[in-house]
Amino acid sequence: MCVAVPGKVIEINGNKAKVDILNNITEADIRLVNAKPGDYVLIHAGCALEVMKQDMAEELLAVFQELEEVANGNA
Repeated sequence: MCVAVPGKVIEINGNKAKVDILNNITEADIRLVNAKPGDYVLIHAGCALEVMKQDMAEELLAVFQELEEVANGNA
């Protein structure tokens, strides 16, 4: 099973972007999308696959947070 996660682009340098995913900063290749700082992108295996609408990205991030809470026994 493959899982892609949404994150917010905070900085772009060439073909790479710094992306904030639940307060974790990671680097993603953005050659497949036309993203700019402030956009939300769907990331899989270090590559941004799609620019997302903010409301959809935030909904998915909330689901990931709920899953983390359940996994840690905090739900």
